Amino acid sequence: MSLSRPPLGERSTLLQMNHVEKTFRGNIVALKDMNLTVNEGDFISLLGPSGCGKSTALRIISGLMQPTAGQIRWTGGQSKDDLGVVFQEPTLMPWARVVDNVWLPFRLRGISYNEVKDEVLQALKLVGLEKFQRAFPRELSGGMKMRVAIARAMVTKPRLILMDEPFAALDEITRHKLNQDLLALREAIGCTVIFVTHSVFESVFLSDRIVVMAARPGRVIRQLEVDAAYPRTEEFRTSAEYAAHCREASDALHQAIGEAA
Repeated sequence: MSLSRPPLGERSTLLQMNHVEKTFRGNIVALKDMNLTVNEGDFISLLGPSGCGKSTALRIISGLMQPTAGQIRWTGGQSKDDLGVVFQEPTLMPWARVVDNVWLPFRLRGISYNEVKDEVLQALKLVGLEKFQRAFPRELSGGMKMRVAIARAMVTKPRLILMDEPFAALDEITRHKLNQDLLALREAIGCTVIFVTHSVFESVFLSDRIVVMAARPGRVIRQLEVDAAYPRTEEFRTSAEYAAHCREASDALHQAIGEAA
């Protein structure tokens, strides 16, 4: 059953990026005056050309990297339970079984497996891997490994999940299936998602808001709303509505490429 969400313009604010900038050694400006409001229940895709700072923005939001200037403000403050992160690679512990990889976020907080066994097994069930809980990562396909990484990010039921091109290395059929599964998982736990992608088609299928970024320096140049209802199925991919949103996003991406200085 889908969770009811307020319309885009009526959602409460989760966090804000205020005039965020990031400069690396050699005076390489990755982000300049980056402003973004993330609301409760949003599914936001950061879409832009290579080198536009999408992953840098994600790392700053996660706290893995500090901005050179500007700040991230969480409404009501941020706790260690607020974030889940999925990287481009599954980053699983190869020596640990699937169930132990998913338990990891709790283990790092000193919580025993027996205390959270139900939560861990439920997360594996949600990604369709309950029968593989005793398997090792080497025994899984690429898509299954990514499902484990997603289960690990979602097991604590965070307010916000950050995803950095998690499906980029997968074949198209697997990618489409995981796109649908991700939306179902998001409905199940009611989280907010920020998703980095190079794909116009993926951004339209997943998102209710697409944030288009230009490179050198990275900054937001357009925000597009995708007002199609959830859940979205393969039928949506072949609809005139989907095609129209893809054209709009593609035009905005070409504008972003053109604005790269």
